[in-house]
Amino acid sequence: MLTVGAHDPGALISDPVAAMPSIFRLPRAGIRGKRRIGFWRARDGSAAVEFGMVAMPFFFIIFAVLELGLVFVVDSVLENATLETARLIRTGQAKNSSMTAAGFKQDLCGRMSIFAGDCAARATVDVREIPGFTSPNPPDPMASGTFQTTELTYTNGVAGSIMLVRVWYKHPLITPFMNQGLSRLNDGTAMLVATSVFRNEPFN
Repeated sequence: MLTVGAHDPGALISDPVAAMPSIFRLPRAGIRGKRRIGFWRARDGSAAVEFGMVAMPFFFIIFAVLELGLVFVVDSVLENATLETARLIRTGQAKNSSMTAAGFKQDLCGRMSIFAGDCAARATVDVREIPGFTSPNPPDPMASGTFQTTELTYTNGVAGSIMLVRVWYKHPLITPFMNQGLSRLNDGTAMLVATSVFRNEPFN
């Protein structure tokens, strides 16, 4: 035990630190505050862990939205290219020039804008004359889960013919699980389809 000194020799001091001069004392509150700061700094890594938990779903959603937007863009371009190329048949220009399936496809791909480079390998055309607008009943090349081209055909028809023009565009998907909602084929490929039905003009 320590005594107060000459003022009260018999008195005892319960806290030795309190009896020390102020220059020798350590700021206890400051030490405790620093310890608290260090403790919170040790938890900074929790943000990285939380980000790692949500990063994969977040980027999956971002890539899915971007790829779905690209699918809509390709589908819109394909639809416009099909309508413009089908007009060659409707007005008799295709018949007068003896256009074939390869020529129709070439003209179609020339209207595919920035997607023209892969169009020749990805596009498939079917142009046929049908008996009426109500029940054409054309064959479905994707019915078996694989794309079958054996029943596809091409004809320019004659004046007054009712024509059915179909174009399939093979668009591969990159984002996982997207093929389950967009593909009818077993290999997960999305086949975009553009269709046009019309009666040929009296071009003869």
